This record gives sequence, C-alpha cells and structure tokens, in this order.
Amino acid sequence: MARRFLRRATVAGIAATALLSSAACGSGFDDGAETSQSSGPAALQILIGSSGEAETTAVQQAAASWASASGNTATVTPAQDLVQQLGQALAGDTPPDVFYVDAGRFADYASVGALEPYGDKLADAGDFYPSLRTAFTRDGKLYCAPKDFSTLALQVNTELWAKAGLTDADIPTTWDQFTATARKLKAKGVTPLVVGDTRDRIGAFLKQNGGWITSPDGKQATADTPENLQALQYVKSLLTEGLARYPKQLDAGWAGEAFGKGSAAMTIEGNWIKGALQNDFPNVKYTVHPLPAGPKGQATLSFTNCWGIAAKSKYKEQAVTFVEAMITVEQQVSFAKAFGVMPSRQAARDQYTQAFPADKAFIDGAGYAQGPVNAPKMDSVLADFDTGLQGLDRGDPKALLERVQKNTQAALGG
Repeated sequence: MARRFLRRATVAGIAATALLSSAACGSGFDDGAETSQSSGPAALQILIGSSGEAETTAVQQAAASWASASGNTATVTPAQDLVQQLGQALAGDTPPDVFYVDAGRFADYASVGALEPYGDKLADAGDFYPSLRTAFTRDGKLYCAPKDFSTLALQVNTELWAKAGLTDADIPTTWDQFTATARKLKAKGVTPLVVGDTRDRIGAFLKQNGGWITSPDGKQATADTPENLQALQYVKSLLTEGLARYPKQLDAGWAGEAFGKGSAAMTIEGNWIKGALQNDFPNVKYTVHPLPAGPKGQATLSFTNCWGIAAKSKYKEQAVTFVEAMITVEQQVSFAKAFGVMPSRQAARDQYTQAFPADKAFIDGAGYAQGPVNAPKMDSVLADFDTGLQGLDRGDPKALLERVQKNTQAALGG
C-alpha cells in the first residue's frame, strides 16, 4: 500500500510491548538457552508483510524455487498485520523461521534476543548499502540481511510547473532555492508543496541540517539541539507562509493523493508513489529529483526491511541458505521488477538503474540516507512527536523538541 511507511502507534505498540514484557518475565530469548538444530529437510515457515498480490506471488515463487533446489519445503504466509502477528509469535514458542523485520521495529526485537544474529556470516554482507547495514546493526553485530529499501525524493508535477512559468532551472537543490521556487508557485496561485505530517517525512529536514532524534548508536537522545530547532523552524515557516501544506489541509489521505489530484506542484514521497500514481492518477506527468540539500548537505530518509531469522528456529542453517537465495543480485532485481522495491545490494545498482532510469534519484539517496530510529521502546515517543508535528504550524518547535528529548531519554533509560 502506498501509505505503508506512514506508521502509527496502534496495535504495533501493543505487540512490541507484549514482546518486551514477555522477555522481561523470562520467556527465554536471552536466557542463554540454545535452540537445537534439526537435521534433515527443513519445513520453513516464512511470514511476510506483503504490499499486495504481486509481492506475495513473487516471494512464493522464489521460495518454491529454493525449496525445489534444496530439498526443503517453504511456506510463505502474507500477514494480515505483520507487527501484531510477529510480536505475538516471537513472544510464544513457535515463531516463524524467517520473517520481514521493519527497520523501525528491529531494535525492539534485537534487544530481547528474539533475532538470530546471522548477518555477518553472509558471504556478501559487505555489499549492502552502509545505511542499510547500520539500520540492522546492534552492538556491532549485523543481525539480518537488508531485503530491499525505499528512499524519499522530490516529485514535481510538470504540467503545473509549466503553467506557472517555471523551467528546469527552477528545480530546487537547496533550501534557499526551494523557498524561492515555492514563492513563485504561490504567486501563480499554485500550492507549492504537500508533505506528510510525520517524522517519516519531516525528519528529512532534521537530517539535512545535521540533526536527528538519537545518536548514531541509538543510545543517546539528540532531539533538543540547535540543528533540529532550525530545521523545524524552517518547516514551520513553509507552513505558515503557505508554501507547504499537509495532506489533510488539501482534503487528501496522504501526500501522494493530493499530488495526484493536482492540489500541489511538489511532494516528498518514496518510490512507492510510482505505483500509486499509475493506479489512481495515470494521467499525471511528473519528474523525480533529489531532495533539496539543507545547510549541512544532502539527506533523505530510507525505509527498509530485513530477512529476520528467529532465535528459536529449529532450522537456522536452512533459513540462512534461504536468505542467501533471496539476496542474490538476480533475485533482488527480479523482486524490483515484480513489485517496485529497490535492491539492497550495491552490486545490483547498475541493473536496477538500467531497468528504471526515472528512479535514479531514489537509489542515489542510499548514499546519504538516514534510517528509522534504531532504539527499542520508542513507539510512544515517536507517536507523540508525530502529534506535535501535525500542529507545527501553530506550535512551538522548541517546546516540542524539549518534550521529545525528555521522552527519548526516559525510553532509553538515560
């Protein structure tokens, strides 16, 4: 679904809390007990959070090919609610052997020993984009293989652009240029930008100014800083001047919908917008560009999953060989063509850009992308941050960051 990365604290937080609580009560994740390895053919259970029929079919076909070649069996199940089902399964005694792990949930699972840290054993582990490796690394260990990824970029409606008298020279590459271009669009009666009202979009501005919510190792709160304050003040100025609008202000459920309707000339979304526009607004003509650089340089946000292996799985060795088959260059390119994701391996970059030249800005973003907050127990903190961002146009950025700082410190135990 196009809005899959607009995470909300619903059952996700409940499931994660249950997982963490059960571990604290002695569920056995990190009590030193070893799970015996079953010999002979494995019957792998694989749980995925599918974006739709195309992804489900592609993964099932890939799993069937691996099973046929290896003499094992593999059952791929698309979850109705991956976070809820996975949280419950990991807290129990019979989790799936292999499963998708969202980068935003990784720290919750890894911190209680629910994941087998197999990543560094992979022959091609060094080929993953560094930002993706970081997303799934904890205490110096790469826990799992990044499956694929998405990044944010700037989409420009070429028809609205031309009607406003703008040219390619007006495509903004810096914050100052963005402000200048946005004012030209507003002067022509066009809403310049529609942007999502959560940290999954606005967080890019923090990073472009050298800030972020936590330290790189995820162990220190870094929300209340001059860099973050300046970034939020800039976003607030865009909102109050009418240079940017949130989707709900344009009667849309998400930014891609508003952009597709022609309600704004620009938006900031990930590469999933391509499929959404093809399905819902096939006549919209647009181009994709890197996000404008902030005072501290280029930055974007990345969203990724890894192939997690349960610490309690009886088929860890077979599970690793399954993952190895899923992350070959050929298989990753096949997945990209089937359901629109970008390969996590740098060796697949050339094949991907040849197949999808219009998406170059997205994959280029891997070199300067920031992944989700990599720390456990942050669900409620981030949900509260989102609530504050939704009222940023009339709120106090400094007070918001002070609250996020305090809540983050409490969550991290600092």
